[in-house]
Amino acid sequence: MRREHIKGTTLAIPETKTDKARVIPLNDTALAILKRLPARLDGWVWGVKPDSITQAFARAVKRAGLEDITIHDTRHEATSRLFEMGLEIQEVAAITGHDDWESLKRYTHPKPENIRKKLV
Repeated sequence: MRREHIKGTTLAIPETKTDKARVIPLNDTALAILKRLPARLDGWVWGVKPDSITQAFARAVKRAGLEDITIHDTRHEATSRLFEMGLEIQEVAAITGHDDWESLKRYTHPKPENIRKKLV
């Protein structure tokens, strides 16, 4: 993630694992965090390599005494929360980068009480 990828209230992701660039919205909390970070001379937002984040996550999981949790689980949780917030399939897919409903639906587990609220 580079500073030049932040455009107003969005983040451009030019390189993805699916080779399809996308632009995602940033909420006010994300924008406030990014604004507080010091600007780096090299243009990168974070001063760590992607592998370092995965390794730090694995160490934190181990220290917490948790099992069978990977950094990918955070993606699953975030995607589920987007659905819980009421975003539509296309909106969630625009953020997560999923190409089809088949791959995206693995991430959603609607709660009956939330469905009921929509029916009233």
